[in-house]
Amino acid sequence: MRTSNAPSLVKRVQAHPLLWPVVTLVLILMVNASLNPGFWMLQWRDGHLYGSVIDILNRAAPLMLVSLGMTLVIATRGIDISVGATVAISAAVAALMVGGKLVITDGVAQHVSRFPMGLAIVCALLTALACGLWNGVLVAKIGLQPIIATLIRMVAGRGVAQLLTDGQIVTVYYPPYFFIGSGYLWGLPFALFIAGFVYLLMHLAVTRTALGLFIQAIGINPAAARVAGVRERLISICVYAFCGLTAGIAGLIISPNATSADGNNNRNQKE
Repeated sequence: MRTSNAPSLVKRVQAHPLLWPVVTLVLILMVNASLNPGFWMLQWRDGHLYGSVIDILNRAAPLMLVSLGMTLVIATRGIDISVGATVAISAAVAALMVGGKLVITDGVAQHVSRFPMGLAIVCALLTALACGLWNGVLVAKIGLQPIIATLIRMVAGRGVAQLLTDGQIVTVYYPPYFFIGSGYLWGLPFALFIAGFVYLLMHLAVTRTALGLFIQAIGINPAAARVAGVRERLISICVYAFCGLTAGIAGLIISPNATSADGNNNRNQKE
């Protein structure tokens, strides 16, 4: 039995779609470690881990989130080049609502949010979700090519972000807001937990429900999927909305890291 199972296990590993991405990642890490002897060095300071790997994971969290949403869009034969504009809009909305004006109470100066931080986060995410829905409607309902539809919103999103910030850098001084992008939980960056949670939800949705099969069917042949009873248009709209939502979450991570929102620079970081 062992002899017969060994070849099948090797074949399964070789056929796994993650094999070569993992091999490539290992090679990159090996090259980095050879060029930088302290690449894997970790230190525990101020209640959390320090090191190059931790910094990479922290800075990569927004890219992870955007990649998760883009993965589903690409799986449906689409593309979204407006995620950078969504990042900028989400960051601008949150920064404008949080702000952090200085208030002196009993001789003690402290920064107070203009609106409750929870409300600001919800509004920023709803705005990002609306941006994704707009893309989905243009693609699935109007019938525009994905690159054209998202190009429209990318250009429009630049103007919206600049309009919201009045062309200025909106600074944030509210300390609780900083925890989203630069806080730590159990010694690891909090942003990494956000990206992991979103990945877990997406993984369960596409592997434990029929959604993953429907998305693959749309990507292979949208017309055949529609004839088979798959609600191709609705699923496509939802996929673009999810992509916008993940870009909005990325904006909420980038904005606290920079303690500001810039309608120009935040956009360029993603595009």
